[in-house]
Amino acid sequence: MDEAEVGEGERIPEGLNSAKVAFGDYLTLERRLSPHTRRNYEHALICFFLWLQHDARGMVLKPTQVTRLHARSYLIEAQALYSRRTLRNHVSGLRSFFKFCQKRKWTEGNPFHNLTLPKPEKPLPKFLTEDQVVKLLAQPESLESKQGNHAFKPSRDLMILELLYSGGLRVSELVGLDYGHLDSSRSAIRVLGKGRKERICPIGSKTARTIHSFRDNFAKDASLDSPIVINHRGKRLSVRSVQAILKKYLRSAELPEDLTPHKLRHSFATHMLDNGADLRAVQELLGHSSLSTTQVYTHVSVSRLKKAHKLAHPRA
Repeated sequence: MDEAEVGEGERIPEGLNSAKVAFGDYLTLERRLSPHTRRNYEHALICFFLWLQHDARGMVLKPTQVTRLHARSYLIEAQALYSRRTLRNHVSGLRSFFKFCQKRKWTEGNPFHNLTLPKPEKPLPKFLTEDQVVKLLAQPESLESKQGNHAFKPSRDLMILELLYSGGLRVSELVGLDYGHLDSSRSAIRVLGKGRKERICPIGSKTARTIHSFRDNFAKDASLDSPIVINHRGKRLSVRSVQAILKKYLRSAELPEDLTPHKLRHSFATHMLDNGADLRAVQELLGHSSLSTTQVYTHVSVSRLKKAHKLAHPRA
C-alpha cells in the first residue's frame, strides 16, 4: 500500500481539531478546492501531527510548537512511507495549512515554506493510438446497429466517448455538462474545470451532431440547466458510471481495460501535438494553469519520434 493509513485507535492532538475544521472550511469556501483535495490535505495534516506525537523528540500538540527542524525530520522519515508524488502532495497540504495559520496570526512562521522536496517521478502518460481511438468509437455504433437506430445506451455512450476525446474533458467536467453549456453555432462547449475556472472547448461538428441526435431522441428535459449525460431516468450520470461504460467498450474493442476516461484526455493532447498543434493552444484547451503540466505531452511525442527514427533511419 502506497500511503500509510491513520489507525482506527489514533486520535488527533487536542487543540488541533478546531484548526483542522477551520482549515477545511477555508479550502472549500475561500480557495474553492475540490472535496478530494480537501480530504487529502486534511489527511496530510492528521498524519503529520500523529507523527509528531510519536516522535522521540517530545510531544508537540499545537501548530505554534512546530519548528523547521520538525518539518525537515518529517520530510526525511516520510520518504520511507510515501511515494514522491504523495509526499509532495502532503507537503503542499501542510504548507497551505501553516500559511492559513499565519494569515490568522496563529503562528509566526511557516516551517514548510521553501522546504526542498525530492524530485517527482515523471512517468509518461498512457494514451490510445489514433487507430485505437477509431476502433473504440466504433463500438457503440456497432451495438446500435444490432439494437436499432434509436437505442438509448449506444447513442448516449457514443456521445460520452466523443466528448471525452474530442473535447479533452475530465470525466468530472463531462458529467457536469448542461445543455446551457453547449454552443451549437461554434460546435463548442463551455466547461467548468478545476478551481471553478471556465474555458471553451471546441468539440467539432460531428460530436455536436451526436449531442443533438441524442437530445432529440432521448432527452427527457433539454432546458438550459438540464444535464446532457443522463441515465434512463433522465438523471445526471455519475463519474463511476462513465468509468464502467468505458471499460465495457474497451473490452469490446479488445483494448487494455486499465485505461481510464482520463486516458482519452491524454490521447486528445498527444494527438493534437502529433498533428502540429501549438503547445499553448493545447494548454488552453486542457485548462492547465501551468504550461509545464502540458509539456509532459511533448515528451510523449518526442519519445515516439525517436522510436520511429531508430526503426527507420539507416544510421540510427
